[in-house]
Amino acid sequence: MQTFTVTTTQQIQADTAEEAALLMYQQLAKGPPPVRYAVTDEANVATDQKLDRATADEFALIDHTADPGNW
Repeated sequence: MQTFTVTTTQQIQADTAEEAALLMYQQLAKGPPPVRYAVTDEANVATDQKLDRATADEFALIDHTADPGNW
């Protein structure tokens, strides 16, 4: 299994970096999760991924830790 670094960014107006982080946390906790991500693999190859919300929501409902492919 490979290791990926997955990030999401959003421009947020705030007075301080801490406030911007808190506003991002608030949005993640209350709103729908983002669907756009930057994904970087172990070879530092970066790709942008935009997920279909319905497909992502369906995927999120399944316990993928039980998948033998993850062992």
